[in-house]
Amino acid sequence: MSREIRPARRAVFLDRDGTINREVDYLSDPADFEFLPGAIEALRALQAAGFALVVVTNQSGIARGLFDEDTLHRIHGRMTDELSKEGVEIDWIGYCPHHHGLESPLPELASFQADCSCRKPRPGLLLLAAADLGIDLARSFCVGDSLRDLEAGEELHVPGLLVRTGKGAAQEAIARAEGRDVRVVDDLGAAARYILGL
Repeated sequence: MSREIRPARRAVFLDRDGTINREVDYLSDPADFEFLPGAIEALRALQAAGFALVVVTNQSGIARGLFDEDTLHRIHGRMTDELSKEGVEIDWIGYCPHHHGLESPLPELASFQADCSCRKPRPGLLLLAAADLGIDLARSFCVGDSLRDLEAGEELHVPGLLVRTGKGAAQEAIARAEGRDVRVVDDLGAAARYILGL
């Protein structure tokens, strides 16, 4: 009896702050987590089309001592709980707590002062998610409000979309000034429509 061979999944690698939720510098209170308009509907549409929803986020506030990992987990708990109520399930969440070159304010934070492979624009988190979920990177997308979100995918040949929400408008100006060829859309809803060919 032969085993059924399932094709690898497509995924959308999503930045968090400024892409899914309102940008708050070093978000450290679950009560301040607020979805951007249309974000939940966009995630639902991508999920319905069979895309794995993968959140990959830099969280150097941990290395800076502004909040701890337990707080971050509570923020993500609020996000996933609210999405679950709307019929949306995030398949994988990865975060980088590191920041290389900071002087740690507390000795117990020294382990977070690392030159790691998981901090975007490096692709470490994307590779971990791809291995865990069986993702076909060539048929996937990166969406974020920062050029580094897209750069994390470029090394793996994952096409990217820059949203103008969050810091995206300023990042678009930088990309234009540098002559970079970046696909820009208004928000996560517009990104979903592009990905789905709508």
